Amino acid sequence: MYKVMLVDDEMFVRQGLRSLMDWESLGYSVAGEAENGEEALQLIRDIDPDLVITDIRMPVLDGLELIKRVSEETVHDPSFIIVSGYHDFKYAQQAIRYGVHDYVLKPIDEVELASTLRKLAKSLGSKRWARRGKDKSMPDSILEGLITGEIGAEEAGEYASALPCRADSRFVYVIAERSAKPPASESGEALYRKAAHALSGYMELGGDAPLQELQHGRFGFLLNPAPEIKTDGREGEQFWSSVRSALVRALETPVTLYAGQTVFHLTQVKMSHDAAQQALQHRFAEEGSAVIRWESVHSKPLHPYDVEQELVDKVLERVEENNKRGYEEALESIFRHFKSSRFTPSAVFSSLNRCVMAVLKVIRAMDGSEENAPVVRELQEAQSQPVTLKELKEMAGGFIAEAADRIAQLRKEQSKGGIEKIKKYIETHYTENISLKSIAAQFYMNPVYLGQLFRKTYGVYFNDFLLHLRVQEAKKLLRQTDMRMYEIAEKVGFQNADYFVTQFEKLEQVTPTEYRNKLLGRS
Repeated sequence: MYKVMLVDDEMFVRQGLRSLMDWESLGYSVAGEAENGEEALQLIRDIDPDLVITDIRMPVLDGLELIKRVSEETVHDPSFIIVSGYHDFKYAQQAIRYGVHDYVLKPIDEVELASTLRKLAKSLGSKRWARRGKDKSMPDSILEGLITGEIGAEEAGEYASALPCRADSRFVYVIAERSAKPPASESGEALYRKAAHALSGYMELGGDAPLQELQHGRFGFLLNPAPEIKTDGREGEQFWSSVRSALVRALETPVTLYAGQTVFHLTQVKMSHDAAQQALQHRFAEEGSAVIRWESVHSKPLHPYDVEQELVDKVLERVEENNKRGYEEALESIFRHFKSSRFTPSAVFSSLNRCVMAVLKVIRAMDGSEENAPVVRELQEAQSQPVTLKELKEMAGGFIAEAADRIAQLRKEQSKGGIEKIKKYIETHYTENISLKSIAAQFYMNPVYLGQLFRKTYGVYFNDFLLHLRVQEAKKLLRQTDMRMYEIAEKVGFQNADYFVTQFEKLEQVTPTEYRNKLLGRS
């Protein structure tokens, strides 16, 4: 689609022009509107339209000045169509001298404008390739047009000569994926130029193969093999092996190829491109294959949905248990399932994200910080990189192991928090008839484990801690009241006064009576 910008100071004129034409059927889309030349100039800088349809008479900056300013900047080079009334014909003639494509009179005739737009589309295509050619070779720019379907049968002959090839020849679009980093000494552009040259032997009329970078580590190219070369069936295996070898030598890194279907006209390249993208969807299911051809995999069903919940639950359970062998086996089971059930890449990443989010949910529920959250970003980034199932499993396995340790640590911290609650409970209820057994029952714990945990946490046995609290309170009552011994014993939690005296003397080396008498100055 070619981007169009409408410029007129009357809003209703712009709206009418937008609705008057079936822009999409003509190969255009309205990308923006402006009500004066100054506003239009900034918008041109922002959206870089292919075509600007503008009135001449406008406030701030008129149409002629707009065209002049754009041509002087040289950064953007849209085509212009002037729309104006009869009385502005003199201005229109001047605009045409500035290189304006055409002049359309108001009121606009739909048929006339449609005819102008169709004629312009052809020159816009050439201009687009030329503009792209500043950064890329002409064949590479043409390839982009072929896979988007922008080049029709009428232009096929013209662009075939630029590749060079015959329009009614044989073509195969291929996606190459690097499985290792390229040499650090060379730029990506230099490497791809090497790749394009290395593939020149697979172009019927010679010349570098048209090539485009798709994303990090992945690029697409078009082959045009000679008629006598077999590319399909078993006989084609040798051909694809040689293509891959040429790329490996040029890029100095292993590559995997995803080959689309063979087509027999330049206008069908989009069909081959789409087939190569379909082959790419089998990359995890066919992992280990150096060449994955559409003809070999298109009939094999793919699994586009997330992994079953029970498999996710099994991983989660083993992680919560901190069962290393268990969660490793559960994760291994999921990855075997990915391959055996032929999961699509999106289904693999969606399933892994589900596992990760389930684990993070547990960590959040235990009041833990999401220190492992970066793995979510790593998985998202991996979706646009040539990563293998093995690498994904290592990434997921590292996250799971860290998460299991984190959950175990949080559980310990929670246990410590629990014992602190028990300690506070004892300090509040020590005057009551409490015991290790009764407190363990109160907090749903095993009494033996509670006793061990209390000793480990506070360095003192439960009974000694309880006795210390009771004796300290008894001493306070002895100092501050004239309560009898049996009353004090009952007040601080002892059921028997004699036992109270014995335990008091054991801890303070004096009896309760001796302690009070000493305070009163009695011998």
